[in-house]
Amino acid sequence: MSLDNVQSLIDLCRGKKIRIVTAESCTGGLIGGALTDLSGSSDIFWGGFLTYANEAKSAILGVSEDTLETKGAVSEEVVRQMLDAALVKSGTELSIAVSGVAGPGGGTPEKPVGTVWIGVALKGYAYDIRKYLFDGNRQFVREKTVLTAVKMAENIILNDSCLDSK
Repeated sequence: MSLDNVQSLIDLCRGKKIRIVTAESCTGGLIGGALTDLSGSSDIFWGGFLTYANEAKSAILGVSEDTLETKGAVSEEVVRQMLDAALVKSGTELSIAVSGVAGPGGGTPEKPVGTVWIGVALKGYAYDIRKYLFDGNRQFVREKTVLTAVKMAENIILNDSCLDSK
């Protein structure tokens, strides 16, 4: 996995004094791992919440059990709740949350293997939550999720003119 985009995000956050928190499901901590693989991450990375099971999403982040039951863990609504809870619990400025079906099993016709919801939230400014369908094996889906999440985080910072006044 190329860490160029990760280094770019670290540098950008350092320059804008933005700290990151992650809330990860299908990536199992790989986003936090990618950040901490690089020197300087301690300046911007608060830590993360690894909430793989639905029970963890509910117990640790307070994701609504009703939402988990009606929408499923792999949904925009769950990722939004993960983003919000991570921001509140950490006191950081940027959260990244992911939930998906990495495979090879677990897919359904509605949510086939490779379906991943990725979200980033910039506290007080913007949300970007998107659904992706990555075509590949488990490792590819997880790595593509990490790289996409990092790029989305970088983009939300770069595209928010409100940050220029910070």
